[in-house]
Amino acid sequence: MIKYSSASDVEELLRDILDILSDYFNHVRIDRVRVVRSHGSRTHALARIHGLPSIWRYVLGVEPMYVIEVVSENFDKLDRGEKVRVLIHELLHIPKRFSGGLRPHGRYVNRRVIERLYRIYCSRRQHFI
Repeated sequence: MIKYSSASDVEELLRDILDILSDYFNHVRIDRVRVVRSHGSRTHALARIHGLPSIWRYVLGVEPMYVIEVVSENFDKLDRGEKVRVLIHELLHIPKRFSGGLRPHGRYVNRRVIERLYRIYCSRRQHFI
């Protein structure tokens, strides 16, 4: 059975990424993104992003929202650099309109884009230290 817990450490890292790469992720509303850590999953995935479907938003009367789930068994053993890459990857799935939908892998979500943003993140991070 999968259990969920808060992931304040990952949320802090996510905020750092959004601060440093704000010009690339200015559409992401951090107040509408939550991060959770799952335990007990058998997936090989490191993390997943979930959007709140439009039917649920309509019924509940809420704005678009996203949940980034980090899979404890796989994500927690990564070094900081790999965690940053994984979070950048998940953030890239959020469309510019912040509509609650998800971008597929392809033009906007791919290894090349992730690595480019990761290099920019590292370069800018050094300037902040």
